[in-house]
Formats: sequence, C-alpha cells, structure tokens
Amino acid sequence: MSGKLVVLTCGGGNGAHCLAGLAAVRPDIESRVLTMYADEAERWAANLDSGFIITVHNDDGSIKSIKTKPSLVTKDPKKAVPGVDYIFIVVPAFAHAMYFEAIAPYIDDNTVIVGLPGQAGFEFECVNLLGDKAKRCTMVTFESLPWACRLIEFGKNVEILGFKDTLGASLLKGKECNLTKPIIETTQYILGEKPKVRHVQNYIAITLMAKSIVHPPIMYGKWSQWDGKPLSEKPLFYQGLDERQAELLSGVSDECVATAKAIEKKVPGLDMSDVIHVFDWYLNYYSDQITDKSNLMMAMKTNKAYDGLVHPMKEIEPGKYVPDFTYRYMAEDVPEGIVPMKGIAELAGVSTPYLDEVIAWCQGKLNKEFLVGNKLTGKDLKDTRAPQKYGYNKLEDLFTGSFEVTPQ
Repeated sequence: MSGKLVVLTCGGGNGAHCLAGLAAVRPDIESRVLTMYADEAERWAANLDSGFIITVHNDDGSIKSIKTKPSLVTKDPKKAVPGVDYIFIVVPAFAHAMYFEAIAPYIDDNTVIVGLPGQAGFEFECVNLLGDKAKRCTMVTFESLPWACRLIEFGKNVEILGFKDTLGASLLKGKECNLTKPIIETTQYILGEKPKVRHVQNYIAITLMAKSIVHPPIMYGKWSQWDGKPLSEKPLFYQGLDERQAELLSGVSDECVATAKAIEKKVPGLDMSDVIHVFDWYLNYYSDQITDKSNLMMAMKTNKAYDGLVHPMKEIEPGKYVPDFTYRYMAEDVPEGIVPMKGIAELAGVSTPYLDEVIAWCQGKLNKEFLVGNKLTGKDLKDTRAPQKYGYNKLEDLFTGSFEVTPQ
C-alpha cells in the first residue's frame, strides 16, 4: 500500500461510518477502522467483503448512494495503527482516553491526530496520554461533526442527512513534528468537498467555541425548580426554551467571549475572533432554518433543525417520565465541556458567575465536586479535562512548551 495516505478512523458510530467510508472512496487513501466497543469490530468485519452504502441527501433534494469499503476493521490497535498518517478520533469525549492509551504505543512520528469533534480539553488529554510522542505529532480539533448523519444498519448503511457549510479546525503542532503535506488541505481532501474546512488560529479559541455550552444551562434552567413529580410527556428541549434558560445560556456564552477577549489582550499574537456569542453562532449556522431571529430564545424555539427534539428522560412507569441526569448532556458536557472552559477563564482572570451557577447545580446531579465556591479545587477535578488537572496553573502555560500554538 506504499504511496497511499493511510487514514485510521477510531470509533464505530454513525460519524465513524461516514468518515471511514468517505476516505475509502479516494483511490489514493487506505482507510482503516479501529473500534474497541463491545463486538463492533467483529460485526463490521463480518460484512466487510460486501462493503457498505453511504446514502447522501443533497441540498437540492436529490439522493446519491456511495458504495464504499475500508481495507481493515479491527479492535486490535497493533494491527490498525502502525504506518498510519492521520488518526481521526470519532467517539464521544468520555471515550477519548481509552483510544489515546490504545494507540500510543504504535503511533509513528509525524502522525496527525484529529478530534472529530475534539470537545473541550482534547489537546490537554492527548498530550498527557501520549507523553513524549505528542511532541512529534500534530493535533487537529474540529468544532463539530461535519455532517448530520444516522446509522441505518451497522456496517452496512449510513445516511448523511446534511453537510455543514463550513467547519472550524485548529492545529497544535509538536515542535519535533516534521510534516511535508499541508494539514488543513489534506484534511479537506479526506473529508471531501463539503464542508469547507476553515483554519481557526489556535486551540484555545476552538475550545471556547465548543457547543458543549448549550446543554448544561438548559438542563439547569429547566430542572433546578422541578418538584420531583413525574411528567406525562417528554418536554421539548430547544423549542421548549424559556426566558430563564435563554438568559443562562446567553450568560455562559458571554463569559466565554469575555475570556477570549481577555486572553487576546494578555497573549501577543493570538487571534480569538472566532469565539462569538452563541446567538451569533445560531444566526451563522442555521440562518435558513430559523424563522424568528429577534433574540436567542426565539431563534432556538423556531429552528427547524430542532423540530421534535426532547429532553433526555427516563420512563419510570408507562407514561411517566423523569429527567435523565446521566445522559451526555450532563455526563459529558460538564466535565469535558463547561468545566475546561471555566478552567481557562480562571487562568485568564475572568469572573464567571453564570458558569459557576450552572456547574454548581450540575455537579450535584452528577454526584461530583469540581467547583468549591468559585474555584476549580474540588476533589473530582481529576475526572474532568480542565487545564488545572494537567498542571496548567498560569495562562502562559497554555501557550508555551513543546508545541506551536499558531502553526500555519
């Protein structure tokens, strides 16, 4: 397979199927898959000879079927990783550590490791778990998945319902990493024509852009005054937004923007302009889906992309529902989302009363202690991806050391 670009997709979900399939279509790419969850590798490998179908719904209403086949699907990192050029981590943030630990012994120098998406703290965890090898690699973090997609039949059929128009990606380059091919352009080639990959200048900007800020404030606003009685139906999540929930989300977003501006003033050469308010983000990304753009609450309530999406609920008896605080909206978006953002704000000296209020309530529901008062000194900080967990105790620690923060 010499001369080919070797691309490894880590994961077995809908996004992993899309990426592994799209990469495999390129004749000069060898597409491999590493999935370590349960028996996914065995099940997918059993169908590998016949390949699988990506059903693409285009903007004009037309539908295209792409027949594709990765060259390898395995759960053994020793078979999957050696010789790989690009490793895409396409699993939820809580599973990143398992994959970093599995691939670390087999990674070659000059490998590109891509979080698709990375979520807050991706680089901190990657550098920590890869050790010295990270200095000879480059980390790429995408702000979200490139597609809205769903798995129709495992290992056989995945559906792309839509493409993002553009997608931000940041680079953190090890100072001993010597790559000859341009990373953003190569990543674009692997993904295909859409979405247009846009270079975000630095990894802290993309951390503060992460959309994990959306779910925890809404969960807090909705359920903090709940009387504990079961509901007869599942309430709408985004389209059920009220003024209090919108205020909390807007306040958290304001604090992320304020953090970005404070960092830009304190660290010469940084461009944090990609960190925009969540309302502006909605207007940019969903402009054709939103019918009322008068404010954040109405933009979310009238966003067609959110039609019918409900709060995560558990049915405790037929027709009786209670909120599920173990769902990823809390279990992932707090420790691998708003807690790392709070950590960065703390290093930048930015006060965050909204973040503090949301984290304080959420940590109670998760039976964790991250925040004590308004400081991240809780006993469970080890279970987060806050920079303080990894020994970053001053703002400059985020931008110095063995990595180029703003590589071209």
